[in-house]
Amino acid sequence: MTSSAYQELARHWTRLHRFGHLYSMAGWDRAAMMPAKGSEARAQALAEMDSLLHSLRTEPRLADVLARAGQESLDEAARSNLREIRRDWTSSNALPPALVEAQSLATSRCEHAWQTQRPAENWSGFVGNFREVLRLAREEAKCLAEASGLAPYDALLDKFEPGTTSSEVDRVFGELQTWLPGLVRAVRDKQSRETVIEPQGPFPKTAQRALSLDVMTLLGFDFEAGRLDESAHPFSGGVPEDTRLTTRYRDDDFVRSLMGTIHETGHGRYEQNLPRELLGQPVARARSAAIHESQSLSFEMQLARSASFVGLIAPLLVKHFGAQPAFEPGNLLRLLTRVAPGLIRVEADELTYPAHVILRYGIEKRLIEGEIEADDIPALWDEGMASLLGIDTRGNFSNGCMQDVHWGAGLFGYFPCYSLGAMYAAQWFAAIRRGTPDLDDRVARGDLAPVFDWLRANIWQQASRWTTAELAVRASGETLNPAHFRRHLESRYLGQASR
Repeated sequence: MTSSAYQELARHWTRLHRFGHLYSMAGWDRAAMMPAKGSEARAQALAEMDSLLHSLRTEPRLADVLARAGQESLDEAARSNLREIRRDWTSSNALPPALVEAQSLATSRCEHAWQTQRPAENWSGFVGNFREVLRLAREEAKCLAEASGLAPYDALLDKFEPGTTSSEVDRVFGELQTWLPGLVRAVRDKQSRETVIEPQGPFPKTAQRALSLDVMTLLGFDFEAGRLDESAHPFSGGVPEDTRLTTRYRDDDFVRSLMGTIHETGHGRYEQNLPRELLGQPVARARSAAIHESQSLSFEMQLARSASFVGLIAPLLVKHFGAQPAFEPGNLLRLLTRVAPGLIRVEADELTYPAHVILRYGIEKRLIEGEIEADDIPALWDEGMASLLGIDTRGNFSNGCMQDVHWGAGLFGYFPCYSLGAMYAAQWFAAIRRGTPDLDDRVARGDLAPVFDWLRANIWQQASRWTTAELAVRASGETLNPAHFRRHLESRYLGQASR
């Protein structure tokens, strides 16, 4: 039987997936295990691999193969896969090979140096590397914009959230800002009259790791297809066949590690449950960054901070740290849902978290559009934190504008996806509750199947078969509707729903 053009493309992208598997392992090792002196050699090796993968994606012959595949009779899954292949091919061809290699080197060097520069408050050292990362990101944005017809920042946003533009983000975030500050004030006023007992440490790293593993098991993580390690910034990586998660520990605070681990487990379960029969094809990848974040936030915010789930983890805290009044389920729930503006995005509560995203989104958009330069970031950061959260960050680089790895890694356009993901997560749980009215009672009994089964059927197994908008409609009956997020927050924190 003669091989079709589509089959030829499928084989080619399977090969790319296998190379990408090795690339992702090298990237994970760089962040979690690599000795410091391996940094430059690893940067060179990853740049070489980036160049190789780019050359494979842009082979001149693929233009003809894509054209022929477009004329073939394909089933729905194959047509969706061809759409994703063409998208990958088009965006890759927009970027010159020299730019791809230069970006890989610059981001590897900047990200590795950040790991020691951040705790040392070394902004001048960081910005020395970051200027080159920014210059190259602007060049990438220009190339992608010329190929797509999008504005430069929108072209980068489209890499992570296909079909979404900054005007849509501006609208959603603008609406959020009309009601969220008032809700934060109301909740803080209510909580000021509540008593919360603080956990008493220290909490040994070995005990925290054991707790993390127990909670990951409760959440269904497959340890035969993944593992948990430690890094400077929690992340998930690897591939569906070998999913790598990381967290970080502080012996005076177990909550940060626990919530970070639960967050990354949501990412990991999505990856582990992508459709295996299509593995290696673009259609089997996660739909978008916001959809990915909706999984981590479904776990961390929707599930893990609910009264029913807190009742499940309270005994695990006693098991690993010993009994103390702070671990009583009611107190633990108050602890995990306490609203207080803070410095760190990844440790922020549900209500103040969007402010951290709005700050970063505003800065990175202006950076890419050339309105501001890298040296302007600290002052804009200080101004934004004071305005949005009432916090003074002047002179605090490690817990201020250097706290995230994203910009040093060249990930411009990613930050909006966190809050979009929180909105999708609320929408998913609204749909789950419609189908399972007794959800809280079932979770309290340790039955998490209604959550996992719904996510597996409606999100995980669908992968990139549909556009994001169509995925949302098929899963929940509507496109992204931020009203679900507002209703969730008002119900959880004030015991009421918005009109």
